[in-house]
Amino acid sequence: MVEKETLLTREGLRKLEEELEYLKTVKRQEIAERLKQAIEFGDISENSEYEDAKNELAFVEGRILTLEKILRTAKIIDYQEASGETISVGTKVTLRDLDSGEEFQYEIVGSMEADPCVNRISNESSGRESPPGT
Repeated sequence: MVEKETLLTREGLRKLEEELEYLKTVKRQEIAERLKQAIEFGDISENSEYEDAKNELAFVEGRILTLEKILRTAKIIDYQEASGETISVGTKVTLRDLDSGEEFQYEIVGSMEADPCVNRISNESSGRESPPGT
């Protein structure tokens, strides 16, 4: 089965690599220490600290697997200025409100880095509204 590419900017790649490194080297160690301390308390069958640490470890291990898959399938996109009518992933576009004249700049990024609050729009966004009733 072919894995789908994950489109990332260099900044996005760096952030994910840093998160993965932190989870593997720091967070795992912290949780292992919590588990060790919880086991030292004795009976683990009713030990909420043990259960919490065990659940957190499962979450962290899941996130590590997810990040490793993303990084394995990552394709770096480089930014480019919009030219003519072609807009693609990595393009920075400037839109002007014709009524107010105000300009807005957006970056077209892969879905992993999309964040409309900071004007980063996913390449998978259609920009079209669904007809009423659908």
